[in-house]
Amino acid sequence: MKTNKSIGVWLLVCFSAITLSSCGRGTRYTTKEFKKAKSLAPFDAIIVPGSPYNDSSSLRQVMIARIHWAKYLYDKGIAKNIIFSGSAVYTPYFEGLAMKLVADSMGIPKEHTFAETKAQHSTENLWYSAKMAKELGFKKVALATDHIQTKLLKRFIKKRMNNMPCIPIVYDMIDPKQLRNLTLPPINDTLAFDPKFVSILERESFWERLRGTRGKHINYKE
Repeated sequence: MKTNKSIGVWLLVCFSAITLSSCGRGTRYTTKEFKKAKSLAPFDAIIVPGSPYNDSSSLRQVMIARIHWAKYLYDKGIAKNIIFSGSAVYTPYFEGLAMKLVADSMGIPKEHTFAETKAQHSTENLWYSAKMAKELGFKKVALATDHIQTKLLKRFIKKRMNNMPCIPIVYDMIDPKQLRNLTLPPINDTLAFDPKFVSILERESFWERLRGTRGKHINYKE
């Protein structure tokens, strides 16, 4: 019988594999959502949920795809700023900060990238990043991530995020060589290292993590 820990790892890897294998390269859904979001552009900021830094190749490719998509949206003027979100969840690196450092090293001006490092789950990526955006004075905000995560968050977005616009990755717009190359630009990742790290697999049971994914750990009155 699988333990909660092994089940959690298995589900995370499966989710990443499904995300990558179902890119759909220009699927009808992503293209439609992109056109809809583009008509509303420019956005003051986009929220990019984290993915584990310094992890297996499949998970790393998810992170690379999200960063390249964020850069594409910034370079095209669709987004003025980028909020990368994620705590040290599965590895001892704050995902949001590690992704910001990578994005900065790719040429995005560091004054236009931000790191939210509290979120442990995808719903929290949205909630805490939206809160940060408000504090920074950003009014027009959108979610930018892969289409699987976009669809999984749709219900939460409708219920809690006032139907925030979504810009799922259109993979045809990203150089495929960038996605296949798992070598990241050099960064000082010690800046993103959490010396007090304890994996979420040790801190939360499978059912607690499921509740977190559904946004049940958020204090909506804060």
